Amino acid sequence: MGLTIIKPNTNFDFIGFRKFAFTLSGLLILIGMVSLLIKGGPRYGIDFAGGMVVQIKFDQDIKVRSLKDALKNTGLPNLVIQRFGLDTDHEYLLRLPLLKQSGEQVRKLISQALNKKLKNNKFEIQRLEMVGPKVGKDLKNKALEALFYAVLLIAIYISGRFEHKWALSALMAAALGFGVYILKLVSLPISFLIVGAMLITLFLCWYLKLKYALGAVVALIHDVTITVGIFSLLNKEFDLTIVAALLTIIGYSLNDTIIVFDRIRENLRGKKIGSFAQVINKSINQTLSRTLLTSGTTLMVVLCLLIFGGGVIHDFALALFIGILVGTYSSIYVASPILLSFSDTKAKDKE
Repeated sequence: MGLTIIKPNTNFDFIGFRKFAFTLSGLLILIGMVSLLIKGGPRYGIDFAGGMVVQIKFDQDIKVRSLKDALKNTGLPNLVIQRFGLDTDHEYLLRLPLLKQSGEQVRKLISQALNKKLKNNKFEIQRLEMVGPKVGKDLKNKALEALFYAVLLIAIYISGRFEHKWALSALMAAALGFGVYILKLVSLPISFLIVGAMLITLFLCWYLKLKYALGAVVALIHDVTITVGIFSLLNKEFDLTIVAALLTIIGYSLNDTIIVFDRIRENLRGKKIGSFAQVINKSINQTLSRTLLTSGTTLMVVLCLLIFGGGVIHDFALALFIGILVGTYSSIYVASPILLSFSDTKAKDKE
């Protein structure tokens, strides 16, 4: 027998709390969206916004203000300085907009200023990265497309696996492709295009009665939206590592949702349990031990990365930590209740 931490006959009424859960999710999403609107969207890192980043390591601690004063006569405009990693690392990031000077010229300017103003504090410029505006824009567009196509392919897979509607899934993909083509004709920005495509996907799942796909897609959008909103509230940057974290979150959340959906389907095919709500509730309880063990052990690893991983992967680990928590919650309180809301199926019905 496998390890269990929840008694086999446990029967928590998860479905009974679905209205409270929907209210909580709606509130979290609203707060995140308000933050994004106030700040004019996500705070893009150098990967997407373009510019230059310089990482410097000092032998001794130095205040950000002192470092800024040492560099104020270099002629580098809009210089932003922040600590990087642990305080004991004495590392700092310098962020600059795109400049006429080359990377080597900027390195020389910084080195000369620090050697002059901070003679008693040895330093090393560990990295200097530059990203042009066109490259940054292309990377941002590709990242948004990757998130969208991940959700679309998941919707098609869920429809085929759980509802055996591969033809309808193919029809949805074709309709979505046509819808995206029409949106492109009006020359919408890529962000609006992706939002429009997501809305079309949700509408098609609802219209074609692909209830399992609808539950999974809503849960995935819910997880990504809340994670992005929390990052906006914390004023964290979005770069390629965060996009990688979001794609990982989508995969992790989907895995949890599929486990619950599989058990729902098995219980529907078994002996009569009761109403469809009772079937869903029982299925969630039956998979609860597995969910808590998997999420708990994963969170322990991510928490270690968050605390001990250093500045390079700190935001990546933070995104994973938030996403795993939200993804575990959504597989119980979002995906399954959505499935119930858009279905009149009873447990006695055979799929």
